[in-house]
Amino acid sequence: MTQPPGQQPPQGGFGAPYDPAPNPYGTPQAPPQDPQASPPQAPQPGPYSTPSQPGPYGTPPQPGPYNAPAQPGPYGAPPQPGPYSTPSQPGPYNAPAQPGPYNAPAQPGPYSVPAQPGPYGVPPQMPPGGPAGGPTGGGGFFRGRRGAVIGGVLAVVLLAGGGVWLATGGDGPPPKVKESASPAPTGKGKGKEKGQGPSDLRAEADGINTLRGKGEAKVLWLQEGGVDLPRNGDNAYGPWVVGDTVVKAMFRTVSAYALADGKEKWSLQLSGKMCGAPSQATTDGKIVLGVETGSGDRAECNGLQMVDLRTGKAGWHTSYLRKGLWDGLSNIAMAINGNTVTVGRTTRTDAYRVSDGKVVFGELPGNCQPFGFASGPEGIAAASCQTAADDHKEHLVERIDPATGKLLWKYKVKKGWQVAQFYSVNPLVVSLEKAEEKKWAILTLNANGTYRSQLIGGAGEDYRVECDTDFISGSGNLDNCAGVAADDRTVYLATKPPVPDKSNPVFTNKVVAFDLVSGKAKWRAPAPAGQTMMPLRTENGRLLLYVEPESKKGGAIAALPPTGGTPELLIQHPDAGSLTERELFQPRVVYRDGRSLLMTTFVTGVEDGDEERAKTMEMFGD
Repeated sequence: MTQPPGQQPPQGGFGAPYDPAPNPYGTPQAPPQDPQASPPQAPQPGPYSTPSQPGPYGTPPQPGPYNAPAQPGPYGAPPQPGPYSTPSQPGPYNAPAQPGPYNAPAQPGPYSVPAQPGPYGVPPQMPPGGPAGGPTGGGGFFRGRRGAVIGGVLAVVLLAGGGVWLATGGDGPPPKVKESASPAPTGKGKGKEKGQGPSDLRAEADGINTLRGKGEAKVLWLQEGGVDLPRNGDNAYGPWVVGDTVVKAMFRTVSAYALADGKEKWSLQLSGKMCGAPSQATTDGKIVLGVETGSGDRAECNGLQMVDLRTGKAGWHTSYLRKGLWDGLSNIAMAINGNTVTVGRTTRTDAYRVSDGKVVFGELPGNCQPFGFASGPEGIAAASCQTAADDHKEHLVERIDPATGKLLWKYKVKKGWQVAQFYSVNPLVVSLEKAEEKKWAILTLNANGTYRSQLIGGAGEDYRVECDTDFISGSGNLDNCAGVAADDRTVYLATKPPVPDKSNPVFTNKVVAFDLVSGKAKWRAPAPAGQTMMPLRTENGRLLLYVEPESKKGGAIAALPPTGGTPELLIQHPDAGSLTERELFQPRVVYRDGRSLLMTTFVTGVEDGDEERAKTMEMFGD
C-alpha cells in the first residue's frame, strides 16, 4: 500500500505507533486450537508498537539462511495471496511449475501507473467527463475504500476438472458458449469489425521482433480486447492459467486463449455483467464469477455463475439476497478455499460449494461476521463486529473451516485499526489501517493466530503496494496485491519512487526485505537505473520481480537471492516494444518456464470500437 505523502511517521515505519500496551491486540481467542498449527513465537511487545524502537520486537532473528523454499501458496506461487506473491496453493497467477500456466506472480499484478513518467506510462484513454467509478490513471491498484493501500496481486491457476449446468435459482438464461474454429477474438456487439484482428497484431509483434536487440525476448503474441464495452470501459478479470490455456473475463464475456500462440479456444457469453471474481480457481479448474442480475437502474450485483475454465462450459447459477444498507452499499469480496466459494460484504459472508452450488454457510453465530476471505487452502478471513455505533469498525482476523463455517481461532485487532488486505496467508501477513488518520501498519501472525511481529519501516521511506480494491472498480477482494511477497523468513516490499527533481532526476525505486520474526529491514536492493521494480512472488528461495518498462526501455523479469544484491535478469522484454508494453494498464504479470504474460486490468476508449482494439494481453519468450 502506499501511504499518502507526508503521512509517514517522523522516524519511519508503517503508520503511527501503538501506545505501549501489555497486549495491544488482546488475547487471541482460540476455539479448538488447530492441531497442525506451529507453536507460537515468544511474545513480543505488542503489535503496532512504536516503529522507531531500536531492535526487533522480542524474538531475535533466527540464525540460518533465508533461502528456505517457499511453500506452495495461493495462486500457485509462494505463500501469499496477493499481488506478485506466491499463493499458498495452486492457484491464480503464480502457480508454481505445475502443468500448465505461466505462473503469474500472485501478486498479480498490477503496477500502478504513476502520474509521473513511470511504469505503465500510458493509462487507458477516458471518454469526456472521465470514468464513472472506474479506475483512474494512478493512485493504486485498489483505489477503493482502502484508500491508502495500493495493491495488485496476480494469481495464475493451474486447473483440471469438469462442470455441469445445475440451476439452483437466479435470473436469466444460462450463458452461451462458443468454441472458436479460428483464432479471431469473438467480441460480441457493435464495433466488432473495428478491431485490429489477428493479422494486424501479428504484424505488430513481428515488427517489434525485427528490431529487438541481443539477448531480448520475442513478443510471442498480442491479444486485443475484442469485446464491446460500456461507455466508461470495464474491468478485466484474470488471468487464470489452466493447462495450456489462459483465461480472461470482461463485461459479459469469458474467453480462453492458447498460451503457445494466443489463438482463441473458446468464448462464453454470460447472462449479466461481471461484478466480481476470486483471484484463483479450484485445483480442478472451476471458478465462480460474480454477475449482475436485472438490468438498467435495477441491476444488482447478487448473482453467481460457475464456469469450468478447462472447457468454457457454464455450470450452476444462483443469486443471493443483499439485506440492509451496509450490505447493499458494500463491494463484494470473493475467494475460493478448497471446494468453497465465499462472497463477503460488510455485514456477512455467504458460502457455496463450487462443485454444485449448494449453500455451505451464511450468517454465523454472534455479532461478528466475516466480510472477506483470502483464497487459499485455509479459510483466513477478516471479520467486523456490530457495535452500538453501528460502524462495523471493530475487526478480527479469523481462521474458519471453509467446509463448515466453524471458527477455529480469532485474533482481535487493536481498537481503531481495521483489516485492509491479506498480503500472504502462509506466512500470515496482514495489512491494517486507520483510514481516517491515514495510518498504516503491517502485522504478521503465527499459524495459530497469535501475534508474531510488526514490520518496522525505514525513516522517510514510503512503500508501494497495489491491490484489487485500488484498480478494479467495485472490488472488495482482500488477497490480490502487487508489490509485496513473502516466504517463511522474509517479507518483501517495493518502495514508492520519489518524484524526480534536480537533486534526484532518476525515476527509480528499491525492494526492501524485512525479517519475519523481528520485523526489521535486512537489506535494500535498488532497481535498474531509470526503472522501477515490483515483487511478484518467491520461488526456490529467491524473489521474482517485474521490472517495469519506461519510454525507451522494455520491462523484464528478474530475481534477487535471499541475501539481496543486484537483480539477475531472467527475461528481457524488447526495448523496441516498450510503448506497446506500456499500453497495458496496470498489468497483472505471470512468469513461468522462461516466458512472461502481461494482462491489463481495465479497458476503455474515446471512440466507439477503441476498447475492442485495445491490447489486453502480451506474451514474451523465445
